[in-house]
Amino acid sequence: MVLWSYPPTRKQLAATIVVFVSGASLATYGAYMSLLNIAPQQARAKSRSDYVKERFRKLIDN
Repeated sequence: MVLWSYPPTRKQLAATIVVFVSGASLATYGAYMSLLNIAPQQARAKSRSDYVKERFRKLIDN
């Protein structure tokens, strides 16, 4: 808990609220965009994995 020497003014309180809401909205947007783009990322990872497995199978079979 922080003990203040003096209470914040209305302007300081408003600025604090604006900064907090802006940060929270940016974090929410980032999480949304991350979840939105997860399917293509998973597809690329699976494709790479399948490619590497196939290359190893070819090397082992020869």
